[in-house]
Amino acid sequence: MEESPSYTVIQLPEKGRFEVHADNQVAVLELMNLADKVVFTHTEVPLALEGKGIGSMLAKAGLEFAKAEKKAVVPLCPFVAGYIRRHPEYQELVLDGYYY
Repeated sequence: MEESPSYTVIQLPEKGRFEVHADNQVAVLELMNLADKVVFTHTEVPLALEGKGIGSMLAKAGLEFAKAEKKAVVPLCPFVAGYIRRHPEYQELVLDGYYY
């Protein structure tokens, strides 16, 4: 059985993003951290890293950050919106009136 590598999500508040570095590639979740909400704008996982769960790791890290900060979430990024649909424990974070 092949062992899967472990990845670390890095938060870079000064850049407004979370990153995962793997195989000389960088996957990112971009966001706007506002006073009362976190707006997730874009997730990008390089083709070489797809299918390894890295996008989901980024989405979860971003949502956990918003939860810890007690901020509402606006998932403009389709990947994050899909993650929320598949993980109902994060649905309560979505800003009232926003469809995901």
